[in-house]
Amino acid sequence: FRKKKWSLHFLLFLFLPQQGRLPGLRVKYALLVWLGIFAGSWMVYVRYSTYSELCRGHVCQMVICDQYRKGIISGSVCQDLCELHKVEWRTCLSSAPGQQVYSGLWQDKEVTIKCGIQEALSSKARPDVAPRRELVLFDKPTRGTSIKEFREMTLSFLKTNLGDLPSLPALVDQILLMADFNKDSRVSLAEAKTVWALLQRNEFLLLLSLQEKEHASRLLGFCGDLYLTEVVPRGRGASLPSILRPLLPPALHRALQQWFGPAWPWRAKIAIGLLEFVEDLFHGSYGTFYMCETTLANVGYTATYDFKMADLQQVAPEATVRRFLQGRHCEQSSDCTFGRDCRAPCDGLMRQCKGDLIQPNLAKVCELLRDYLLPGAPADLREELGRQLRTCTTLSGLASQVEAHHSLVLSHLKTLLWREISNTKYS
Repeated sequence: FRKKKWSLHFLLFLFLPQQGRLPGLRVKYALLVWLGIFAGSWMVYVRYSTYSELCRGHVCQMVICDQYRKGIISGSVCQDLCELHKVEWRTCLSSAPGQQVYSGLWQDKEVTIKCGIQEALSSKARPDVAPRRELVLFDKPTRGTSIKEFREMTLSFLKTNLGDLPSLPALVDQILLMADFNKDSRVSLAEAKTVWALLQRNEFLLLLSLQEKEHASRLLGFCGDLYLTEVVPRGRGASLPSILRPLLPPALHRALQQWFGPAWPWRAKIAIGLLEFVEDLFHGSYGTFYMCETTLANVGYTATYDFKMADLQQVAPEATVRRFLQGRHCEQSSDCTFGRDCRAPCDGLMRQCKGDLIQPNLAKVCELLRDYLLPGAPADLREELGRQLRTCTTLSGLASQVEAHHSLVLSHLKTLLWREISNTKYS
């Protein structure tokens, strides 16, 4: 073996019997080491491939700044982002290639940076090359559009997505005021293109619609369809890596959430905020909204344990959900699903989805709160709390059809939790 490379010599030494002197135990150890190296290399490769696919903030910045320099778009953070380089991109938080999310720093405060890459990214595409992106987001309004026409265009868009509500003209006024970010009392073509592109993003539309609500994050600035919001920390109990969640038994997952999450009274305060958010969605100034992915991953809270919705991507206006479901062909109820868990019944005779959801927001939130609140709850409260949560999870049909019962159940839950933590440091 003297003429062979040392690596081959080493492998032969490990795996060949060598006149019966190699113990079987050494072979087992060698196999374990080899499998460990292989598994580790594979994990590193997958991690790098996933990161390069999901984390392409430089592509967003490249595209946005190119359009800004051409005068196609504008915005309150464009100069800091593209000329002064005062927007610092930090940790990648993206969960989908088309929706880029980063933590960042702007004007000495922590922010969340959000930007979309519209076209599907090829798995073979080089991560350092910007995709060819057609300017579909920046094609409206066209040159020659008057401010009156743009106002009517915006109002029509809001009616389609939020419903025909008497409050919409006031929202249009706020949008036009926001578009005039330089406060020169006029809306330029670049400003109009920018705000129109932003409105196409579901979360941005939700941020505008819920801007007066304390449980939604605040919009801080924008450039084209890139925008900055305040940071909303997610619950530590829900921060397990997504790759590990399916591997853990439900009981262990709940235990980890309890161990690493806040103390029970703080969880009760967060839960009260979540219930108030459900009220906001139902009694909003700009219509009714549905939570279409109800998970602990979206339960965020501030340093004082006030609830904040960590992600509005899966909250949708009632009009949008109805338009998607109404008349949709189906064989079973699972075919009538918007998002992850906004599900409507399937009319077996007509083979079409109905527009009314099977389960209202409150019932889904109460299912979430059973795992979040019952573990560690005070002994004298646990039975009554469990009973009210079970009652809550049985709510069905549109909340508008059972409004009195819906409001009564929600009020009882809030009262029960508040009575437990009121007049303490947790309130």
